[in-house]
Order: sequence, then structure tokens, then C-alpha cells
Amino acid sequence: MHSAIMVDVPRPAFHDFYRVNRGGGLFSEALSQRLGAAFALTGQRLGLSPTALTLTNLVIGLSASVTVIALAGPVAAGSVPAWVVGLIALVGWQIAYALDCADGQLARVTGKGSAAGARIDILCDVAAQIALVTALSATAIAQHPQLPVWLVAAFAGTWMVNLVTSVLQTGDNAASMVTSTSLPVRLVKLVRDYGAVIFVAGVVLLAAPASTTWLIAAFTVVNGGFLLASIAFTARAATR
Repeated sequence: MHSAIMVDVPRPAFHDFYRVNRGGGLFSEALSQRLGAAFALTGQRLGLSPTALTLTNLVIGLSASVTVIALAGPVAAGSVPAWVVGLIALVGWQIAYALDCADGQLARVTGKGSAAGARIDILCDVAAQIALVTALSATAIAQHPQLPVWLVAAFAGTWMVNLVTSVLQTGDNAASMVTSTSLPVRLVKLVRDYGAVIFVAGVVLLAAPASTTWLIAAFTVVNGGFLLASIAFTARAATR
């Protein structure tokens, strides 16, 4: 009889998860994707599925946003310290995004990805971002009750440009308006790096919630400008 030969298959390590990250920008690669790799490694060791990380991301992201929404009025009135709510948002949103990075890393390294898993990931992203937009809008309105309705509507609409373009950047039809990966270009692109954007949003809620109005106005201009530039770039390519 031949004895069976047992071969030890090395378990994935941190670098195995990080090397399959999908980027997202300078900030996301430096912090969010690295934290995501740590979460993915932990999930793999605990036997969790990628969808478990996706749903955990949703719960944490929604919890942070709902807290901001519920306490927007008390913060504006001064009965609740802004730094407490801002800290919850800052930490909660960053952890949620890191888990969003982690689920894809875990799926790619373990081979547990699926079409249903990809769909639930996108749906959870939409839900989390709607809640985040609502949180920032609620804070801005609480701080400035006379805030124009059109600005809040424009902010909510243009915010989704990031999510839509990220979906469009997958597959055979992906294209980039600026292909350079130089440091100056990557620094400029931080204005559309989701990890950097929610970091700035959390810091504003923590340190200067009254400035949230200016924050949403800036996001509206940046995302709206990117949308128009993307339309022009794509139309030019389509008519060649």
C-alpha cells in the first residue's frame, strides 16, 4: 500500500490580500486597502464569507450615518458635543469602507467570489452612500436652516457620480481620462478618492460642523465637473 502524502498548503498572509486590492486612490491604497487586507485576513482565519464582510460594512456604515442624522439637531443646538458625533462618523465610515475593500480581497484570494456576491456588494454600497449623503445633508440643514433645497438635491445627485463611474471602470469598456500615475496627478485625484473624501467629511463633522454647507457645495462642484468632463471625454471617443 502507498501511504498518502500530506502537503501543507500555506495559509494566505497579509500581503496576499493586499496585492489583489483594486486601488481607489492614494489615500485608499495607503490606509483603506491596507486595513481591508487586515480585515480580509481576519475573516479568512475566522472562516467568514466575503458577503459577511459586506453586510458588516453596511451595518457599521448605516449605524454611523444614522447617529449623525439623529444628533444633527442637538449638535447644532450645542446640547451634544460635535466632536463626539464627528468621531463616530470618522471612525465608523473609515471602518465600513475598509470592510468594503476587504470583501473583494477575500473573494479574490479564496476564490469565493460570485455574481450574487458582487451584486450584494454594489447594493450595500448604494445603501451606505445614501445614508452618508443624508447624514451630511441633515447636518448642513441643521446648521443652516435656510440652505437652498437645490443645493442639497444637487449634492445628493452628483455624489452618486463616484459610484456610477467606479462601476463603469470595470470590464472591457473601462477607460480613464487621465492615465498618468505620477505623484502630482495622484495628489490631484485625491478629491475623488472615496477614502480621502469620507475622511475629510468626518473631520469637518468633528471639528467644524457649521462648515458642512461649504463641504457639500465643494463636493457638488467637483463631482458635477467630473461628470461633465466624463460626458465630453466619452462623447469624443464615441464619435471618432
